[in-house]
Amino acid sequence: MIEQIVELEKKEEKKDGPGAVPEIEVKGLSKYFGKRKVLDNISFELKKGGFLSLFGPNGAGKTTLVKIIATLIAPSDGSISVSGLDPAKDSAAIRSKIGLISHNPLLYLDLSAEENLKFYGTMYDVECLDQRIDELLERVELDHRRYDLVRTFSKGMTQRLAIARALLHKPSVLFLDEPHSGLDPHAVDIFEGLLDSIKEDHTFIMITHNIERGIALCSKAMILYNGQIVFYQDKDELDIKMFKSVYRQRVKGDY
Repeated sequence: MIEQIVELEKKEEKKDGPGAVPEIEVKGLSKYFGKRKVLDNISFELKKGGFLSLFGPNGAGKTTLVKIIATLIAPSDGSISVSGLDPAKDSAAIRSKIGLISHNPLLYLDLSAEENLKFYGTMYDVECLDQRIDELLERVELDHRRYDLVRTFSKGMTQRLAIARALLHKPSVLFLDEPHSGLDPHAVDIFEGLLDSIKEDHTFIMITHNIERGIALCSKAMILYNGQIVFYQDKDELDIKMFKSVYRQRVKGDY
């Protein structure tokens, strides 16, 4: 019995240890738009369950980086993989693993909460869709508003429905694009509580200008500036004063 336990532990260590395939891997990534270099030799990896908070001034290349990882645009140089998949060969499979939560909720205001989720669920060919909608509406505490038009929702309620939309097809990777924008403190608490409840099953990349929220949520923090990584560190090793100093310097007083 002891030998079986030791063998099982070795297998788990091999699966999740240093040799494990990263959920997201970026190597030597560069992107040009014409002669303008938007990303310059970006490399990093994120293990399953990791949470990367991505900071930087407008125009730093944050959105371009996320779009490349999401296979929406192709890199000029370098490579990426998501769950071990190559976007050049498996772009459709990668997109099926991705969910997006943005300051733009991507919802139809003149449809109800349920109708929005049915529309997106049909697009993703979600199995047992009605059951999945019931589960998610309850999880985001909107089951009592399922038949109400989204235009009648508060900002916080709309964002919670956007989370349900993003989770419908059970993605393994979630991109968060300024998700706190316009949320009141109570809505922020609910939103972050939802993120905390799903963090073990998902890998996150969040674009944000909110240092306090970004650092509180992340396992890794990165600053992009002029298309280059100027800061990248595990949260456990992060010196918040140094981080803020680098950020202030790079955004030239915008913070």
